Amino acid sequence: MSDLRRVVTGVPWEETFGYSRAVELPNGLVLVAGCTSTVDGQITGGGPYEQTVNAFNVALSALAELGLGRDDVVRTRMYLTHARDVEEVGRAHKELFDTVRPAASMIIVSGFVDPSLVVEVEVEAFRGAPA
Repeated sequence: MSDLRRVVTGVPWEETFGYSRAVELPNGLVLVAGCTSTVDGQITGGGPYEQTVNAFNVALSALAELGLGRDDVVRTRMYLTHARDVEEVGRAHKELFDTVRPAASMIIVSGFVDPSLVVEVEVEAFRGAPA
């Protein structure tokens, strides 16, 4: 599909596993791959709140590459390793998206590739019709 737009950030996993950070479909829907609190190959932010903010900022940076921002987000997914982190992850989500109010899911999973990661997020955005 040549009419897809892709964002590739150059992190090693994109090449190793064959994926793009984000893909924009011709209908304006943008799908952002799972993002963690990993910047320049290093896990940043210790706790669930900080990791959530950092992970969403990675996703929002991918959207910015396509000319979209926080207000274009229509769906978020938050994957957590512990139910005890729900409040902290939820607080970070509220601070970032309270005025946007995307559809959201919070899912407890058994773990991530690196055990120091406690949250991973996915974002979907929509490029509306031109004004």
